[in-house]
Amino acid sequence: MNTPQVILTAAQLGQTWAGIPGIELTPGGRLFLSCFSGGDTEPHPENTAYLTTSDDGGRTFAAPTAIVLPGSGTRVFDPTLWLDPLGRLWLIVNRGNQETAEHGVFARICAEPDAAVPAWGEEFRVGYAAPFSFRMNKPTVLTTGEWLMPVTHAAQPVHGWFAGPAQLQGVGISRDQGKSWSLHGAVEAPHWALENMIMERRDGSLVMYIRTGAGVIWQSVSADRGLTWSAGEATTIADAGSRFFIRALPDGDWLLINSPDPTKRTGLLARLSSDEGATWHGQLMLDDRDFVSYPDAAFAADGTIYAVHDRERGAYGRSGPGEILLSVFRKEEIIG
Repeated sequence: MNTPQVILTAAQLGQTWAGIPGIELTPGGRLFLSCFSGGDTEPHPENTAYLTTSDDGGRTFAAPTAIVLPGSGTRVFDPTLWLDPLGRLWLIVNRGNQETAEHGVFARICAEPDAAVPAWGEEFRVGYAAPFSFRMNKPTVLTTGEWLMPVTHAAQPVHGWFAGPAQLQGVGISRDQGKSWSLHGAVEAPHWALENMIMERRDGSLVMYIRTGAGVIWQSVSADRGLTWSAGEATTIADAGSRFFIRALPDGDWLLINSPDPTKRTGLLARLSSDEGATWHGQLMLDDRDFVSYPDAAFAADGTIYAVHDRERGAYGRSGPGEILLSVFRKEEIIG
């Protein structure tokens, strides 16, 4: 059983709620942590993205700062941190305005994240030709060089915060190191289908894992590097209908972190697959309490895994401390 460390709370942000953390590790060993808060709840026009850092392996973190601000009824939500192959750190966020039906993906880039004072570039739009688009998870870099960003989108304008059952799952593909992106794929899955993640198999095929409200994760497969995708189908991976995390470790094994109870967000369990998701083995309970959700992780070259999640977010009418927690562990602890 892991004992997670509380590294941030809503009160530290001067807010009543906080959640949806992201984490990334630089080559120099600096941890960056993102989350969002602001307003009375989520969604809210005052939602704001926050950022903090640690230079001592997560033992202490700097005071958080607001890194992407809302404006004119447009909220900022679901910040994600991603270190690209060029060593640049991306902070990818969504902006949404239900009155104007404008919903899109934006980013800021830090060219030297290990600098004494990291400097962030101006915010820019990651252009997707869809009336409604957002993303949650880290992009995947294929062995053939393409960058794939998981994207949830809708074909019609959305005068609300979410597209609901009309949400489709796809990917943005960049062949020019993030300068431009093209949207591909329109996978359907049960309601609350969103927050997909992309994995590349050894044979070059791709599998898209999709959060759903059906009690299990769904999947779709691409045989052409993300240009087209098969019809969505259910996996046997039980899930609470919340964001999960899946990523290849440096040694090739896949790491999955999710809530394995199909009915509620209880417990966050880390498991491994040595056969590209066909089976899962080992288990390490990162947090066995209720209302834990939204894991993200980053990996160090020495095998250390840094995973974050939120607990009792304090949003959607529930009171709570809005905790962001960090777990530091190794693959061997999952195997047991």
